[in-house]
Amino acid sequence: MVSMFLNTLTPKFYVALTGTSSLISGLILIFEWWYFRKYGTSFIEQVSVSHLRPLLGGVDNNSSNNSNSSNGDSDSNRQSVSECKVWRNPLNLFRGAEYNRYTWVTGREPLTYYDMNLSAQDHQTFFTCDSDHLRPADAIMQKAWRERNPQARISAAHEALEINEIRSRVEVPLIASSTIWEIKLLPKCATAYILLAEEEATTIAEAEKLFKQALKAGDGCYRRSQQLQHHGSQYEAQHRRDTNVLVYIKRRLAMCARRLGRTREAVKMMRDLMKEFPLLSMFNIHENLLEALLELQAYADVQAVLAKYDDISLPKSATICYTAALLKARAVSDKFSPEAASRRGLSTAEMNAVEAIHRAVEFNPHVPKYLLEMKSLILPPEHILKRGDSEAIAYAFFHLAHWKRVEGALNLLHCTWEGTFRMIPYPLEKGHLFYPYPICTETADRELLPSFHEVSVYPKKELPFFILFTAGLCSFTAMLALLTHQFPELMGVFAKAFLSTLFAPLNFVMEKVESILPSSLWHQLTRI
Repeated sequence: MVSMFLNTLTPKFYVALTGTSSLISGLILIFEWWYFRKYGTSFIEQVSVSHLRPLLGGVDNNSSNNSNSSNGDSDSNRQSVSECKVWRNPLNLFRGAEYNRYTWVTGREPLTYYDMNLSAQDHQTFFTCDSDHLRPADAIMQKAWRERNPQARISAAHEALEINEIRSRVEVPLIASSTIWEIKLLPKCATAYILLAEEEATTIAEAEKLFKQALKAGDGCYRRSQQLQHHGSQYEAQHRRDTNVLVYIKRRLAMCARRLGRTREAVKMMRDLMKEFPLLSMFNIHENLLEALLELQAYADVQAVLAKYDDISLPKSATICYTAALLKARAVSDKFSPEAASRRGLSTAEMNAVEAIHRAVEFNPHVPKYLLEMKSLILPPEHILKRGDSEAIAYAFFHLAHWKRVEGALNLLHCTWEGTFRMIPYPLEKGHLFYPYPICTETADRELLPSFHEVSVYPKKELPFFILFTAGLCSFTAMLALLTHQFPELMGVFAKAFLSTLFAPLNFVMEKVESILPSSLWHQLTRI
């Protein structure tokens, strides 16, 4: 019966069979690849784990170990949450003078909606308080920070300044019994100037002028609230808000000076700001200071700043780790040769430099590709994820020039950075000098970085088995379809021989059954 069935099959049947199989497996491959690129996992594997395993009686191994490892899991979860926190970029650019100019030239939006929404939340946290409704200008700015439309925010800032200008002219008599009057000008709205400097100014020079006006207004508000801060919780909240405003203005003024080439002035402003407000570490002003000192090539001062902030008890950043590696590489990079090092071995100074590079790469493995110009840079976002691609872009955007200035530093980095991955074969499970690499960086970076940028992923995800299987199946069946179409008789002979060999065990079993069972019983079974 089998041989009769095989003899009735024509070459057209084999062409149709292999062609249909190739088409179906190709469609499955395309869907699996799209699903893997979007969600990072195989659809077939996910369905089999989520739905088929419970039906087949599979048990999740983690459920039996939950009671034994609850304490350790809670510690690792807390660490994972802290490492996946999104931070304000201390070197963020100016929207009007830098981000918008990029949009005008290229037609691309460098900032994502998620990133700008985080900035709006930061502004509401730093620049508003519960008593803003008592002052009309502050009430307008409180609404302006929540506004999504940039033009509406700018219009609101101008309105706040106009209202403040009208209400600030208070006529008071110089002498109670005389008719001589004085026009007393009350301070203007500092936050309105901040918004205009950030978003309306089209050059850094214009932004600096507006920030100087904001400084004049903000300094007056800060001094008044400083005297009244102990009179109640409301005054204390106002003083905290005025402090944040003043620190922000001074920091941005220092950044304007740095952009305009007045680097020594910028360094002095940053040092004074850190001395005046030593407890305000949320702005990470020391990272701005490190970048400015590297521009001045004041490496001794850079080392002094690192000695204070590169501490085991303080949170790390790419700026801290890679600046420390740059200083150690600077001591040996000009004379470093990989051939000579392989012959004689590494000296103590070279070993220290290599270890510092390995430490930096373990903290953020995305940075070397940007420093070595293996990936193109884009404008850094306003927020970064530590140890993620967004932090690598923000660091390399400003520090690539400093690495190029040190002779041989990039060559040393190129020769040694990949050795870090041999020290940490399973970075998601165990770290060497830091905690295991967080698994949430790719998702957060895709939210922070624009869609035209190819996000760097670490560690590289291996292709799931079913993608490889369907790719092989699609290629194999397509090749069979092509051969069958070109050589129908020959492939028909091969197909019949293959199917005959495949059904040979079944034929053998059938013959044994026929010899054992009575012929009458076998005849009745075949009829059934």
